Amino acid sequence: MLMPLTLLATQGSKRVRLMQAARAQLRLPPAQVLEWRDWLAQPALLEHVLRQPGILKIEPPGDDPAAHLLLLQAGCRLLGRAPVRVPDHGELLAMDAWFAGFTSAMASLTAQLADLPQARVVNAPGEISLMTDKLACQRHLETHGVPIPALLGPVHGYEHLQSLLHAHDIDRVYLKPRYGSSASGVIAYRRNKTGRQQATTSAALQHGDGAARLFNVKRMASYESEHDIAALVDALAAQQLYAEAWLNKPRCGDSHYDLRVVTLAGQPAHRVARIGNRMMTNLHLDNRRGAAAGLLNAADLAALEQTAALAARAFPASHVTGYDLVVRHGQARVLEANAFGDLLPGLLWQGIDTYTAQLVHA
Repeated sequence: MLMPLTLLATQGSKRVRLMQAARAQLRLPPAQVLEWRDWLAQPALLEHVLRQPGILKIEPPGDDPAAHLLLLQAGCRLLGRAPVRVPDHGELLAMDAWFAGFTSAMASLTAQLADLPQARVVNAPGEISLMTDKLACQRHLETHGVPIPALLGPVHGYEHLQSLLHAHDIDRVYLKPRYGSSASGVIAYRRNKTGRQQATTSAALQHGDGAARLFNVKRMASYESEHDIAALVDALAAQQLYAEAWLNKPRCGDSHYDLRVVTLAGQPAHRVARIGNRMMTNLHLDNRRGAAAGLLNAADLAALEQTAALAARAFPASHVTGYDLVVRHGQARVLEANAFGDLLPGLLWQGIDTYTAQLVHA
C-alpha cells in the first residue's frame, strides 16, 4: 500500500497502533485516521480525506462506545423502536438494532465511494456487512460450495429450540447470535435422554427486575437449570439467534482446537491453531495459540488451504479476510468468516505479521 492509506477506525485502538507500526517499519508515512464517530456525525469528512488518490481500510467500530451507541440508536430508528439505554460495559443489548445501524452505515459508505473513483477500498462495505450477518454469511458460503456445519436456521426462543432439536433428531447444537462478534453470546448446548441439559457460554446471565440481562465475559460458564437456559436462549433470540449442528473439534493432548486463516488477495497466508479446554477456542477467551503446521498432516493442510481459498473467492471484493475452520480427516469446514479477522499480533507468515503483509501484498 504505497498509496496514502486512510483508516476508518478508532484512534489509539490496537488495530490502528499495529498498522501504524507496520507502516513505520516499512518507512511509509502514517495512515490518516478518520474516527468512526466523526464520520457518522459528518459523512462529508470522508470526501475530504479521500480527495486525493488513496486507499481506505475499514476497521470495526466496536472500539469506540460512542460510535457503537450512534449505530445502535440509528438502528432503533430504522426498525421503528424506541431508543435503547446506553449499554453497560460488555452488555449484549439489541444486537439486531446495532446491525441495522451498521449495515445502513455501510450502504451509505458504498454510495459515497461510488462518487470517489480515486479511492480504493481494502474490503468492500457490502461484503463487510454480509460477513457481519453470520447466518447470511454461512448461507452465502454454502451457495458458493464452501463446506460449513449443517444449519438448522433461526431460533425464536427456548421452546422453538426444543422443537428444532426434536425435528432434526439431535441433542447437541451451537447457538450463535446472528450479529455477534467473536464468541459473544455463543452457546454450546447439549441435552440427554433423561432430560438433563447444559448450556456453556461466555454470556453471563443476570436476573433482575424485568427481562434478563446478558454480559460478554472472558470466563466461560455452564448453565444447567431449565429456568436459566430458557432465559438465556430467549434473551438472545430476541436479538436474533440461529442454530448449527455440533461439530467435534480435533484433539490436541487434553485440549481441542480449530484454526484461523487470514487470506490476502484470495490466498491463504497467516494461520494459527486456537487451542483450549472448553467448547469455544477464541483467543480472546485466554485460549492459547499453536502452530498449525505442527498439528496438521499433509491432507489436512491441503484441505485447510483449499477451503480457505474457496471461501475467499466468495468475497472477491475483500482483500484481507479471516476464516475459522475445523479440519479433520482431510476435510475442512468453515465456522465463520470475519471481515476484521487480521488482529493477530505477532503472528508471522513468511517472516512478516498480518499488517505488514497487507502493505507488502497490496
